[in-house]
Amino acid sequence: MAPQQLTLEDAAAMIQPADTLAIPLGPGQPTGFLHALGPRTDWTDLRIYGALLVDLYEVFTRPNVHFESGFFGPAERFLRDSGADVQFVPSDFRRFEPILEALRPRVMATVANPPDADGFLSLSLHAGASVDALHRCGADPDRVLIVEANPKFPRTFGLPPEHPHRLHLDEIDVLVESDRDPVVIAEPPATDVELAIATFARSFVTDGCTIQTGIGGIPSTVATLLADGPGGGYGIHSEMFTTGLMKLHLAGKVTNEKGIYDGHSITTFAAGTPELYAWLDDQDAVRFLPVEYVNSPEIIARNRRMIMINGAVSIDLAGQVVADTVALRQYSGIGGHEDFAMPSGLQLEDRSLICLPSTALVGGHPVSRIVSQHVQGTVVTTPRHQVDVVITEYGIADLRGKTVRARAAALAELSHPDHRDGLREAAAATT
Repeated sequence: MAPQQLTLEDAAAMIQPADTLAIPLGPGQPTGFLHALGPRTDWTDLRIYGALLVDLYEVFTRPNVHFESGFFGPAERFLRDSGADVQFVPSDFRRFEPILEALRPRVMATVANPPDADGFLSLSLHAGASVDALHRCGADPDRVLIVEANPKFPRTFGLPPEHPHRLHLDEIDVLVESDRDPVVIAEPPATDVELAIATFARSFVTDGCTIQTGIGGIPSTVATLLADGPGGGYGIHSEMFTTGLMKLHLAGKVTNEKGIYDGHSITTFAAGTPELYAWLDDQDAVRFLPVEYVNSPEIIARNRRMIMINGAVSIDLAGQVVADTVALRQYSGIGGHEDFAMPSGLQLEDRSLICLPSTALVGGHPVSRIVSQHVQGTVVTTPRHQVDVVITEYGIADLRGKTVRARAAALAELSHPDHRDGLREAAAATT
């Protein structure tokens, strides 16, 4: 059955004053539809579920609108601090899917590439945790599936038949059109600190290994060093596909002889520059799979020589990593942080690198990101026993197999010289 083809405003009018609506994480969000909800003021209890908003939407500033987010970005932080009802749902990315199944929102909405000649719409930049939920919603006569078709989003592929990464027009209840640009994540030049950290991280990347990188300047700089330097034969298995990983492909450094999903770079969502989106359009080399597969530690460990590169906010001398809160307030989210730290203990050749500058500016003053103990109330993202290698601009701490005291001593040496003596004393007193 063909979907209703409505304007964005008419589709927004279908949402009831008291309703439940779910949207995908970040680049899967239907931005035109969400903006069309903004002018309405008749909400009595609108509950929206999602993660990592890519824009500031007026609807979240309205009374009686509640947003439950599994991953905070700048938009969530701004809205929360401005008084909007934005609440964090503690969950790693893989658990979003069963949460969505349990919530069973009446309406789901996503962006997609426009339908092809056979009526299929590629889910473009996001598979994540919502693919099966979208299919379930479309098959349920009591629920509404809204799809925003946007030609500026690339047509991408999954791995059929199990993971086709697409919807058919027959599944969709409402089809709207938009031409808003996908979110852009710029690639500014690397700082001296980022370059120093990336150079240390680069030493772990050997020919033929499989790479995962997170978001931010350090992973981007590592990818640039790899693209511009010697070596190659890499595979890619990464929660997020970035502009830096595209550079590896363009440099001819990716062969994807990984031992699993051979021939394809595997990801669950992509975000970056306009050049990345243009390159991804009809790109056979990159395949989008649901997050339950991409972030499964068991599947990650089946790749040949996994090297996983992620960031952190701070780490204590026990090795406990804080990656999603700042000063006890929610800053980002858990995502796949723990999932991509865990495999380093499952195979000897797999390594997980936690990369962070030694200091951060707080109120204009540098404070150490390596601390003797986290302050009371701090929420740990990744526990100490899953932390493998830690890198700052001052060097590398390989924690594998070290005692509690030896780990503390190694971490203290990564700190800024202004803080090192105190951390050395704390490490020596560790029992």
